[in-house]
Amino acid sequence: MSSKNIDTLARRDFLKYSSGALSLIYLGGCSSLDSSEPSVEPSGYPIDSTVLTTLQRRVKLSQTFSSIIVPKNLQNISEYDSKGYGVWSYDENVLSAPVRLDIMPTSYTKPVANESVRLLKFFAITDIHLIDKESPSQLMYLQPANVVGDKFGVDFEDKITSVYSPSMLYTTHVLDAVIQTVNALHKQDSIDFGISLGDTCNSTQYNETRWYIDVLDGKVITPSSGVHVGEKTIDYQKPYKAAGLDPEIPWYQAIGNHDHFWMGSIPPDEGNLRESYVSDEIIAMSNSLANAGKIYNMNPPLYYMGVLDGSTPRGDMIKAGPVTDFVSAPTVVPDVNRRSLTKAQWAQEFFNTTSSPVGHGFNLVPSGKQPDFACYSFIPKSELPIKVIVLDDTQREDDGDHSIHGRGFLDEDRWTWLKEELASGSSAGQLMIIACHVPIAVSPYANEDGSGDTFMDWYENSRTPSAKIENAVTLTDLITELHSHPNLLMWTAGHRHVNTVKAFVHDNAEQGFWQVETSSLFNFPQQMRLFDISLNSDYTISISVTNVDSAVKEGTPAWTARKYAVATQQIVKTVLNPNLIGADPRYPGVADPTIKTIDSNIGSYNAELLKQLNTKMKAKMRLLFPTI
Repeated sequence: MSSKNIDTLARRDFLKYSSGALSLIYLGGCSSLDSSEPSVEPSGYPIDSTVLTTLQRRVKLSQTFSSIIVPKNLQNISEYDSKGYGVWSYDENVLSAPVRLDIMPTSYTKPVANESVRLLKFFAITDIHLIDKESPSQLMYLQPANVVGDKFGVDFEDKITSVYSPSMLYTTHVLDAVIQTVNALHKQDSIDFGISLGDTCNSTQYNETRWYIDVLDGKVITPSSGVHVGEKTIDYQKPYKAAGLDPEIPWYQAIGNHDHFWMGSIPPDEGNLRESYVSDEIIAMSNSLANAGKIYNMNPPLYYMGVLDGSTPRGDMIKAGPVTDFVSAPTVVPDVNRRSLTKAQWAQEFFNTTSSPVGHGFNLVPSGKQPDFACYSFIPKSELPIKVIVLDDTQREDDGDHSIHGRGFLDEDRWTWLKEELASGSSAGQLMIIACHVPIAVSPYANEDGSGDTFMDWYENSRTPSAKIENAVTLTDLITELHSHPNLLMWTAGHRHVNTVKAFVHDNAEQGFWQVETSSLFNFPQQMRLFDISLNSDYTISISVTNVDSAVKEGTPAWTARKYAVATQQIVKTVLNPNLIGADPRYPGVADPTIKTIDSNIGSYNAELLKQLNTKMKAKMRLLFPTI
């Protein structure tokens, strides 16, 4: 079959033959609807009674293997035990939290006998990627099928576990264990709110989105679809009762690229991709990781992408392989609950909830905007001058870009809104936090020959001539605007599935700010992050950022999920501490000196981040806290 552009394909042909280049697709309880719901409410899965952060203990991966499993054989789960994969232990060598003074005056010294007062404590989760492993519209076979490499400048096997990893059997269980860990930490030391930084689901599906909301609401979860095979006997298929987030903790939501693009990459309306979600035929795609910049083009040979067999203990990949190996398209039992949600429908689902606040932030979208504007701000504590700005910085579905939709982007409407929010916060004397999905100045754009492209950088108009809607602001101008607001504390994001901290240094120390990235719950290290913001005795701000492993209990599905995530890391060796050259325009040709690295086998990073307040803000905090 010759190569065709997606726009010229017939609808049914596209569903079978469209190309799917997902390379770096980090990019990152519908139980009431299931006829299989048991009449007696099932029980839940407890976590371990010991709940600690990485300041007290950390997960250590074994590096001893009897023989090697290569990345393309990641699905051979039956070999993990005999070859020594998936082995981990708790290491009492705790992960420290170095004091970071990058954005402080060079002469600054933190008071030795510092007393501080806590202003705010919150948790962040991101890139949960709840996956319907039985959906005909996923891309699992791209992981073992990729034999041609790619043009991204690094080993392609560092990326494609986003399309298949054995962890996908237990994604709802991982989230449930994390939420229970949050609840236990809240009982130890009160948490003010939580925020999710996007990619709740893997591919805009209704059931994936409902599982996410219903886990936080504490509903019965039926983590399967179609005919629900294995729901009586297979641990990852059995319905269970989620614990739910402690009702004392409100939680808020940001949107990610996977929440409104097919597999985080293609607008679902392109080629009528939405129909593939509820089809009975497994989608067929090309292995086009080598040409991810042209994901709308045909690149044979074609492969059926397969599903996981929920009737098998290890979720065997079935109905996958070269199209030429099949007499006819492999099929599944269709399920209307797999339907693809529009961006507006996805946002609307957060109003169907029993936890607070109803809408989880989308109720705060500015008057005159639709919920799918997905930008809003809120004041966590009415008595404190701190504002959280929740920003949608994902690409638009109608932007005309024909590559992976994983880049940072602000249209004119969102850019205008962000500037107004920053200006109003500055005028009101509010400390500000920006929470969004895509981080800035950490992923470089492609080289002129197309190599080195991560598709996670800031969308650059000059390099995307097919664009119908331009990015309203360049990365350089965005950073300049952010620097002009001394009350900005930090930009916090997910998307890259890593735990890093970056300093945006300015000649005037008061104008510097931090960026904090949090890793995915899908890949190792499967961690959330705690943020503890305090006012020091010299009226500087400390932001303590701490990674937390879920307190998984041995024998539970979440425990198995960690084993599989550990094994995946041991096999694929994903780089967990990336510092890519050319990502920050202020450091051309070199690695960013403000991104500190740590052993990639750990994947965690804790720190205490210091921030200087300007004269006006310092005076305001002295009035609020005359003695510390």
